[in-house]
Amino acid sequence: MDPSPQLYCVSFLDLPSSGAGGALEMNMNNANENAWWMVPENFDTPFVMLIDEGQEEHIFGPGDLYLRRIEVHSNTLIQLEGWFTASGQTRVTVVGPLPAKRWLMNMFWSVGCQEAYHQAQGLEMLNRVRNQPLTHADLDTSLRVQAYNWGLSPPTRMKGTS
Repeated sequence: MDPSPQLYCVSFLDLPSSGAGGALEMNMNNANENAWWMVPENFDTPFVMLIDEGQEEHIFGPGDLYLRRIEVHSNTLIQLEGWFTASGQTRVTVVGPLPAKRWLMNMFWSVGCQEAYHQAQGLEMLNRVRNQPLTHADLDTSLRVQAYNWGLSPPTRMKGTS
């Protein structure tokens, strides 16, 4: 039984250290050549933020239960580091393709927002990334919503043009 190409892209960390041999190993090598983690630019500018301990548990689950699933579904690697601060903050470092990092940044911001509308949007995003891989449409929609939320609007027409 041959796994789907999507599994090739997201399951590289789960592979046993000894080769599986045969066609599967050859397919895995071909898939790894085009995987996001093979693009050096995806590691150039990590996204780093601090979240409080309660928000970490809310997003990643007790004992970081959902961490791996969020990484797989967003095509990113996420590092969580507990900081010794009075408020018990966690440093979150995300590497991966820029659209995925932006999507996660928007989700983190929305989940932690005090406004009910944005918080509901963040919870919807959190449920999506926990339950299914993000699509190009998800990433595109997030970028448009992010620009709107942050007061950025695309230029409608440049002066002197029709």
